[in-house]
Amino acid sequence: MSADSGGSFNQCLIIHFGQSRLLSGIGSLLDNGLVNTYVPIVMKSIMERVCTKGRPREFDIDDALAAALRVFWSKGYDGASLTDLTEAMGITRPSLYAAFGNKESLFRKALDLYEREKLAYIGEALKAPTSRQVAERLLRGALAMQTSDCEPKGCMRVLGSVSCGPEAESIRADLMARRQSSQRALCDRMQRAKEEGDLPAGTDVEGLCSYLGAILGGLSIQASSGASKQQLEALVDTALQMWPSQ
Repeated sequence: MSADSGGSFNQCLIIHFGQSRLLSGIGSLLDNGLVNTYVPIVMKSIMERVCTKGRPREFDIDDALAAALRVFWSKGYDGASLTDLTEAMGITRPSLYAAFGNKESLFRKALDLYEREKLAYIGEALKAPTSRQVAERLLRGALAMQTSDCEPKGCMRVLGSVSCGPEAESIRADLMARRQSSQRALCDRMQRAKEEGDLPAGTDVEGLCSYLGAILGGLSIQASSGASKQQLEALVDTALQMWPSQ
């Protein structure tokens, strides 16, 4: 077959098959080595992209991640099996690996989602004009989340860190680093309050932030242990009454 006849052959394909059928027809011919020399380079490149593109995902990746988040939040990292995750996400294990990587990678992505959506009140609280208002917004925000009927009880970062076994040390380290980062941001805000005269001059900022962190952690543990909303509200009210400034 000559180059001219090859060009005529391609034109015939265009006329008789149209664009989509042309791609299918040329793909078959390419596989059989019949027109490899004569199909234009650009068309061959298009075919290679089409043939290697893979099937589109048959699930919504955001919905699947939200489902994984609830499993991890309820059961912790170690307690959440791959079967638990795939059943909740409505996907197969190969799909989980293809979309999210391994279980550890999925947990980190779920934790990122948790911090963006469930802990957004922390960033807003740090913008409050006084240290007491910062503390109140943190405590009230945690209380609202822990008493919601739509969410699992407890803090995912707290519960996750205490339920990790030795084989998940990297997960525990990541959780601790995230909590320490949040604590550092709180201490920086309280130090500014002290420098502005909002807190007494002799205030131990690190100790005050540790106290607040302990209250927040205790709120989470008590919520996960079945404490009532009234009991948790009393804890918040008492903590605020003891705050060293108005």
